[in-house]
This record gives sequence, C-alpha cells and structure tokens, in this order.
Amino acid sequence: MNTFLQHNPTKLYFGKGQVEHIATEIPENSRVLLVYGGGSIKRNGVYDAVVGQLNSLNATVFALAGVEPNPRLTTVEKGVAICREEQIDYLLAVGGGSVIDCTKGIAAAAQYDGEAWDLFTQKAPIESALPFGTVLTLAATGSEMNPVSVITNWDTKDKIGWGSPHVYPAFSILDPSYTFSLPEDQTVYGIVDSMSHALEHYFHRTENTPMIDGFIESLLRTAIETGPKLIEDQQSFEHRETMMYLSTTAFNGTLSNGTDGGDWATHRIEHAISAVYDIPHGGGLAILFPYWLEHVLEEDPTRVKQLAVRVLGIPPEGKGDKEVAREGAKSLRNFWNSIGAPNRLSDYDIDDTHFDDIVEKTFIKPGVGTYKELDHASVLDILHRSL
Repeated sequence: MNTFLQHNPTKLYFGKGQVEHIATEIPENSRVLLVYGGGSIKRNGVYDAVVGQLNSLNATVFALAGVEPNPRLTTVEKGVAICREEQIDYLLAVGGGSVIDCTKGIAAAAQYDGEAWDLFTQKAPIESALPFGTVLTLAATGSEMNPVSVITNWDTKDKIGWGSPHVYPAFSILDPSYTFSLPEDQTVYGIVDSMSHALEHYFHRTENTPMIDGFIESLLRTAIETGPKLIEDQQSFEHRETMMYLSTTAFNGTLSNGTDGGDWATHRIEHAISAVYDIPHGGGLAILFPYWLEHVLEEDPTRVKQLAVRVLGIPPEGKGDKEVAREGAKSLRNFWNSIGAPNRLSDYDIDDTHFDDIVEKTFIKPGVGTYKELDHASVLDILHRSL
C-alpha cells in the first residue's frame, strides 16, 4: 500500500425525511441560489420540500433552472452572474451529478475575478468557493461527496474534469425515495456510472491492497445483484437505498485509499465523445469500458482475469489467462446490456467520422491512464472496437 491521508468534510444525511436537515445546515436569513435541472423536482414534490425548509430559515431564494445533463460553461456563467448581482452567500444543488457539478463550478467561479474556464483548465488556481449543499435525486456520479466536477465548453467542444478541495459539499441529503420518479434509462445509466467508478479504482498498479481490492469487488458484486432487481421494481425503497449508498461510496475517496488512485482513461475517452456528441455519460461508459478491458488485457491480462473470476464468476479451470479475461470483459458487457445499457457507439448513431477529433480531445490534458498509459493509437483502437 501507499501512504495516504483520508479527509472528507462532507456531512452526509442518509435516509427518509432527511431533507429537514437543510434547516440545521444553512444559516438563517441566507441569500440562497437554488440550482436544479428540469421540472421533475416540481412534479415529484422534492422542490416543495426543499423550498419549505428554506422558507423556515427566512432565506431569500433565487433560482437557476435548466442545468443540462452534461452541464455547460454558459450555465455556470449564468449562475456566477446571479451570485454576484444578488450577493448570494449559499448555494443548494437539487438534482443529480450534473446539477451538483454545475453548482461546484458556480461556487468556485463566483469567487474568482477572471474567466471561469481558466479554473477548470487549471490556468488559474481555485483559492476559495462559496459554501453549498446538495439534495440528491439521482444515484450515479458520487459528486455529492467528492471534490470533483465535469464541465463542458460547448463552443469549443471540450469536456473537462477538474477538482479542488474547496468544492466538497458542506452537506448532502440522500433520501432514496427522491429517486423513485427517475426514468428507467437514467436509473440504468446510474448503475453503470457507479460501477464504472469502482472499476476505474480497481485498475491500479499498487501492491498489497487486499482490503481495498476486496471492498471494490464486494461493491461490484452488490451492484450486479441489486441492479436487475431495481430495474424490475423501480419503486423498491430497499433497492434504491442500496444503489444510492453504493454510488456515493464508489467515488467519495474510500476506494483509492492506499493505491495510486486508479486508471480513469475510459472516463477521459467518454468525456471526449460526449463533448462532440452530447450523449449520456453512463451510456458512453457502458459502451467503452468492456472494450477498454479487451484492449488492456492483450498486454497484461492479470487484473482483468482477477475481475473476471472474483466479480463476474468466470470459472478459470482449464483456460489461459487471456481467455478468462476476455470472457470477463464479455460478461460485463452482457450484464450492462441485460439491464438496458447500450452496446456500441452505433447505438447513438456515432461512426468514425470524428474519431481523430475525439482522440485529440482525450489528450486535452496530458497522461491518459495509469494502469496502462494510452497513446493516440491505443485510444483509436478502443474507439474502433466500440463501433
């Protein structure tokens, strides 16, 4: 294991009725910017519950609605303008990872005099951020308990992942019943996204990590067991509860303790694809990850085989390492397909027209992959496998 420091300052309120803690976390008489996506939170009662809590604080509430599934720089800039014009002192994100990511961008950029994009591209340091909390309505990204965000610059077709210790949520409220009204495809994408975060952590090169490896394997087996049950019964509080906590744990720092942090090349490639085509993040990951596994096992099948045997139940007897590993990659793809995730880029009408551009955007920041560092030819190979 590597030496490590674990510190996560986000206060997590988990379970039914936890929305009442808004009134204990946000100071009275605050000027609050409420950030959310579409109109679903008004239809399912979440909006009324949140605003009721804010009213009990005598808060002055302003709203930024319409955050996109791949949140855009222009929306961040709208939020920053509201913060400055209305002297906002607290933000509250109500939604999934995209809304939370957008809120993180607003919180940081509102404290910076220059262009917000400079912060996300690391041209300028993030030195402070407005405080914010979250009310989660989609279990997927883990953004409710980490300091990471992804923002898309639609003008340049660039999608950037960035982070700062200043953008941990001060608190997050996770009530599984708030996810009951999700469309089935978003539930599927949430399962894929959560598993993908665990998989990214799993592919590291650090020695002597049996506990973390076992933790990740257990999380993945739980997702494989619970995911189909949730798709079958989407009003099950128990299945929603399991997937919500699983999703948060998959990307709150716990799974990287003592390791090099994992690979993350698949996320980099997917960000480049969805910057060009604006596809759902979970859908892109479902397509790419099995083909990334196929690519890396050709050079070193060891850890893909370990995943295949310990998580996906592939019997290794009488087979070579690469054969077991390939069966594992296929099994993962089949599982995601079985719950309704896409299989190939062609499912989104994507062909190889913009592959060269996607490859270049993958390398917008240097260093793609740590378990296996990819070059341009490797990324192109994974894209062609995914067609």
